[in-house]
Amino acid sequence: MSQSAQELIAEAGERGLAASALACLDRCLPLLGPVPDDLLRPLWQSVAEGGAGWADRLAEVRGALADTDDAEFAVLVRKMLGAAPSEWDGAALPAWAEACSVTALELHEQLGGGPLVEGEERRQVQILEFLADTPSAGPGAAGLRPVLDVSAEGRRVLRAVVSRRERGA
Repeated sequence: MSQSAQELIAEAGERGLAASALACLDRCLPLLGPVPDDLLRPLWQSVAEGGAGWADRLAEVRGALADTDDAEFAVLVRKMLGAAPSEWDGAALPAWAEACSVTALELHEQLGGGPLVEGEERRQVQILEFLADTPSAGPGAAGLRPVLDVSAEGRRVLRAVVSRRERGA
């Protein structure tokens, strides 16, 4: 029996929590308008390095998003980033992971619900299950490749939904 994303978050280590939250944020990037797919790369690198350089890299990404779209969805995505702990802090990561999970699911519900929400929840669980099976001191950035692949898939799905909405379909 598969666990829910919330159950897996409750059991995750620091790296899993940070990667889970970052992956939720990553999948919601299309709601910010035209931003590069690799916008979060500095933060992914920090996760791969166990939090090294987190504060500086987080400030860099926050600065890059300062001038993005002010639409309702974009505001929620920026709030996800704003909730990230300014320092790599194991005590603050669970709350961020939980908040990002809930916000990502809410955004998917608002954008169409049903299969869209189910797909997002499935991706959250896949990522957390993968990270639970990967040692914390894992193989660095290469060890995050499956997480990045799942996030890229979710980003493509959301980009298609946003595009359909913009066309009025």
